[in-house]
Amino acid sequence: MKKKLIIFSGAGMSAESGIKTFRDHNGLWEEFSIEEVATPEAWRANPDLVTTFYNERRKNVIESHPNEGHLLIAQLEPHFDVQVITQNIDDLHERAGSTNVLHLHGNIRYAKSSGPNQEKAYYPIDGWEIAAQDCCPEGYRLRPHVVWFGEDVPMISQAIEMVQTADIFVVIGTSLLVYPAANLVHYVPQGCEAFLIDPNLEISGVPNNFQCIHETAVHGVQKLYERLISS
Repeated sequence: MKKKLIIFSGAGMSAESGIKTFRDHNGLWEEFSIEEVATPEAWRANPDLVTTFYNERRKNVIESHPNEGHLLIAQLEPHFDVQVITQNIDDLHERAGSTNVLHLHGNIRYAKSSGPNQEKAYYPIDGWEIAAQDCCPEGYRLRPHVVWFGEDVPMISQAIEMVQTADIFVVIGTSLLVYPAANLVHYVPQGCEAFLIDPNLEISGVPNNFQCIHETAVHGVQKLYERLISS
């Protein structure tokens, strides 16, 4: 039986594909405040601004390509039972070939209703734009399929259950500052081999049993891939 390998990825996973991170220097939060574009209150106050912001993010995602790190994770599937849990709203893991991807914070390639039943249906977006007149069948304006600050994370319970089954758990490119996703590292079962891949030397909240690889996602996944395949 294949070992269960859980990959938990964050913004650093896609940074080398040209997708701008939110928190790093020159990141998106230096250009826009969270309150302007990433809360339910922002949507109610100015849905046109929020829609434009995420249209631009979607355009960036579509024009980007999976990097070597994404590709190597997909190439681990013949050797391990691989499950990707990502905080990223891009679809680069899927485009690299990963077949089991859970998006904690949504998928920007989809839209959903802004009405009361918004968690029940998702609509693939043809191209990169959601227009102001685009509505769900109930007549509510479509919004990005993204979990905003102040909203529940619907998939967190499923993610916790996945982590609890891990034989190998790998954190890649996340600051572990966004909750409840950051808590996933505390559900790793005893005896699980755990790794952290990130160029930052100090990331708070990482349990002591994690083996740290202080590299960017691409170089770190290359090292991990060689280690896992040779073991």
